[in-house]
Amino acid sequence: MRNADHVFEIDRVLRGQATGRDNVVSDSWRRCVEHHGLDPARPSPAHIVTEAELRDHRAQSERLIAIARAGLGALFRQVAGQNYVLLLADAKGVTVDFFGDTRFEDDLRAAGLYLGSDWSEHIAGTCGVGACIVTGEAVTIHQSDHFDLHHVPLSCTSAPIFDTSGQLAAVLDLSLLRSPQPKASQNLAMGLVRTSARRVEMANLMAMTRREWVLRLSSSPEFLEVDPEAAIALDAGGRIIGITHAAELALSPGAPLLGRRLDQVADLSVDDLPDLMRGRPTEDRVIRLPDGRALFGHAIAPQTARLPRGQPLLPGGLSSLAGPDPDMQALLGRAARLAGSPVPLLIQGETGTGKDRLARAIHMCRPDAAAFRIVDCAGGEADGIAAADEAGPGTLFLKGVEDLDAAGQGVLLRLLARSTLRVIATTRVDLAGQVRAGAFRADLFFRIAGAVLDLPPLHLRQDLDWLLERLMRSAAVDGMRLSAGARAELKARRWPGNLRELAATLQTAALLAEGRVIDTHDLPPSPLDAAPAAPPSEDLRAVLAACGGNMALAARRLGVNRSTVLRRMRAMGLTPTD
Repeated sequence: MRNADHVFEIDRVLRGQATGRDNVVSDSWRRCVEHHGLDPARPSPAHIVTEAELRDHRAQSERLIAIARAGLGALFRQVAGQNYVLLLADAKGVTVDFFGDTRFEDDLRAAGLYLGSDWSEHIAGTCGVGACIVTGEAVTIHQSDHFDLHHVPLSCTSAPIFDTSGQLAAVLDLSLLRSPQPKASQNLAMGLVRTSARRVEMANLMAMTRREWVLRLSSSPEFLEVDPEAAIALDAGGRIIGITHAAELALSPGAPLLGRRLDQVADLSVDDLPDLMRGRPTEDRVIRLPDGRALFGHAIAPQTARLPRGQPLLPGGLSSLAGPDPDMQALLGRAARLAGSPVPLLIQGETGTGKDRLARAIHMCRPDAAAFRIVDCAGGEADGIAAADEAGPGTLFLKGVEDLDAAGQGVLLRLLARSTLRVIATTRVDLAGQVRAGAFRADLFFRIAGAVLDLPPLHLRQDLDWLLERLMRSAAVDGMRLSAGARAELKARRWPGNLRELAATLQTAALLAEGRVIDTHDLPPSPLDAAPAAPPSEDLRAVLAACGGNMALAARRLGVNRSTVLRRMRAMGLTPTD
């Protein structure tokens, strides 16, 4: 295209005439004249910032450059020999990293395809980097699409890179000094820069959120673990604290995603994330979205847990199972030490204490965790056990093992005698007592109870405030708060249904409350109000410890009078503290 023709076409666009150019190009041309005051008839050489300015720009982008460099090097090797130049520009348009053939360094510098070149639209006119910064979209500005005549020989394909808060952080640009005439010749370049930008965002998110849950997403199960399309990071309460741009487009198109709860944008909560970790077939890790779409999810547990000083770091999902309760932390620490071994585990606890979740978290502590095969022993059927025998290696999870009938116990015993499956079983009863009573086979018991983990009932836990805060962030209760009276009432109950009952109580109270505050009168009564009239002394000690020595609170939690607690304390030689 002759210079005069180029200037004439820009003038036609300014007068509102269609010339066949993309809207991105036409809109940029108008901005160049009307907002930036540029003149298409006066070509300007590439603008290279000073060495001092370049050092400042690179210093501000140092972390992103380090994260992106390996991926950009791989991209450049893909196009080596095709005369492409790869640029990484910061959000202001200044090139802070560069991959190109140094044999053509002078030509590249003159064209602006070099370190320190400023490709912001108000300086360079219509160009790949500048248009990408303005639109936030991947673009190809091909030859005469450029506003400035100095850049017309170039073909530039650019894709944005967003940070974990959704703000533009950089632009990745793949350019040619000279290219084939059709703009479609750069379709491959477009695919390459988009893919590379997505991978840089993914690497940045993973590096920024090592102590948080990360959920990686893909529309195809085949690529879920090797090259996912999007990812989000979540805090312990399930709030989204980091995103890739593709995640915002997939989960919340047209609305901000950052700060929302996971259960507001998908049919799962943060407590479901262990089910999406390695060890479960990728095609089974389906995430349903409110609009009916489905994605596949791969959850990555925090690398380290945020625990009070002096407590050991817990791997994986174990870190999200308890707050500042010394007994629970000791139990989870023991579980962590046993998790990587083949020792069969028996998890004991009342209904609703979190046995299944603990079993899943233990399984997921192993980096090479294979399948997690669940056998629900309710009904005593042996069919599920027989089916597990036909599968490959992994964990055999026996849910409610006390429910196995005699035939089922026999099938299980024969399976374990020849299997390499790692066994984790749960029980609601004293299984050792069942063995002594002749209701459960002793030889099977010793096969599944290499180590026993006893989950305490909720009324003995000392992290009830932590649990309340966690549950108050759930879908049905979020945005509400507990009055002081309601909190005291909840802390005084015995909770025969444990965590399950507590969650249901909060959800019901939230529905009954007229405002945003849950008060005492909003709390539904416990389905099982009856409590033992004469708690054993060891139970009393544990309840007092959980209540911080407060006799009135302990009495309410046990369902007895304060005088009864005082009398029993004196009989046990304990000194009242309140």
